[in-house]
Amino acid sequence: MSSAEMIARMVGIGLGATLFMDLVAWLRKRLFYVQSLDYALVGRWLGHMVSGTFSHPSINSARPTRHERLIGWGFHYLTGVVFAGLLVAAVGKDWLYQPTLVAALLAGLLSVAVPWVIMQPAFGMGIAAANTPNPRLARQKSLLTHLTFGLGLYVAGWLLV
Repeated sequence: MSSAEMIARMVGIGLGATLFMDLVAWLRKRLFYVQSLDYALVGRWLGHMVSGTFSHPSINSARPTRHERLIGWGFHYLTGVVFAGLLVAAVGKDWLYQPTLVAALLAGLLSVAVPWVIMQPAFGMGIAAANTPNPRLARQKSLLTHLTFGLGLYVAGWLLV
């Protein structure tokens, strides 16, 4: 497999896994009324970085930025592609030919560190949502979402073999 084919497959897996995660989140919202992250807030966070503001007391009360929803969703899918690339970098290119569930779920599990240690503190929620009204629930939702992403890596990997 050429480098271009490998990159194309990793991009496809990352996009597919993120789409899978989003479809599960949509189903959880429709069936169980479980709210997921509003990716416009991610775009707002990124938009404020341009002016040097990297954290907020509350991202919800921060001034909205131009095109924050589009930027947030784009970054969300870009992040999925990056995590797919990190998975392949960690376990080797053979994973692209024969995806394994354990490696994919572990990648999803490890990816939850990003919201817990970077995004939630920057959004004013504290490390691992410690400053939210129900930190345990917020952590469970993040963990389930990222494990769903891991499952999506596996599913997308097999669909693209």
